[in-house]
Amino acid sequence: MQLSKQVLQEPMNKIYDTIVIGGGVGGLSAGIYLQRYLLNSLIIDKGKARSFWMQELHNYLGLPPDTQGRTLLKHGKDHYLSLGGDLLNRYVEEVIDTGSIFEVKVKIGRQNSTYKIFHTKYLIAASGIIDNLPFVDNMQNVYDYAGYNLHVCLICDGYEMADKRVGIFGRNERSLEVAFSLGWFTPYITLFTQDMFEISSQFRDRLWEHEYKLVEKPISKFLGANHQMTGVQMMDGSVIELDAGLVSMGSQFHSAYLSGLNLQTQGETLVTDQICRTSHPRIFAVGDLKLGLNQVVVAASDGAIAATGIWRDIRRERGVKRRPSNIDSSILAS
Repeated sequence: MQLSKQVLQEPMNKIYDTIVIGGGVGGLSAGIYLQRYLLNSLIIDKGKARSFWMQELHNYLGLPPDTQGRTLLKHGKDHYLSLGGDLLNRYVEEVIDTGSIFEVKVKIGRQNSTYKIFHTKYLIAASGIIDNLPFVDNMQNVYDYAGYNLHVCLICDGYEMADKRVGIFGRNERSLEVAFSLGWFTPYITLFTQDMFEISSQFRDRLWEHEYKLVEKPISKFLGANHQMTGVQMMDGSVIELDAGLVSMGSQFHSAYLSGLNLQTQGETLVTDQICRTSHPRIFAVGDLKLGLNQVVVAASDGAIAATGIWRDIRRERGVKRRPSNIDSSILAS
């Protein structure tokens, strides 16, 4: 059921088997499997899934290559709701571990906000990340090309940049290391520091050996038309022509709500085992929040794995088979 603030009392009074925080591909996959395991689940989605901004999913098995991320998400939400799952489009402020259950504090409304508490036995963190983008005075200029031929993922889109003139936009020297992996696909690479950081002599030598160009002047704007970036204009008015771009400026993790739970992390990334379980036995993490490959197809797999792990836990806890709720127990006994 799609929940609204007018119909929250009953969901607040129940204890869900699992609350999934995040309605991207990983979260929706988890929700679909939970419902198919005859568990009750709630997905709380802030509406900012990374995959929503993907203009074409070239590498997802079975889908036409021009499928948009938002199309995949819509089908996933429709599928989840058709299975009887609850979906709430709101922002999670905090998760509190009370021992036997979690209290999930949700912000309702942007202005004059109120806060509601939902309860669950298990939690799946699927709220993902969002990529940092190059900063220019008019950020709409960046949004016009991001997700088209201004890429944020080498694994996803290296093939799309094969033999093209590619600009790499980094935030520090380490972030520009991606150039040496991109070199597998194309030798025509220009690195941009945007005058934000210094480059060591050792790194300059490596670039010289690979014949990669280095531009350290600040950028004024991206150039192009119809969402296809054709180059950049520098602050001094000079233009550098490009066929594609790769942004390597890090990401923001949407996981502040977990800060009070003392989970094991590596940097900002959650450490999980082979079934996506974190250092807390009843908290799972899927998709970009956990260590591993940041791919849509991997997030979908993570969701299935985490949901299956929770189902197995609950079966062991109950110690009995679940009887169909729509069959009279007297019939079963006869």
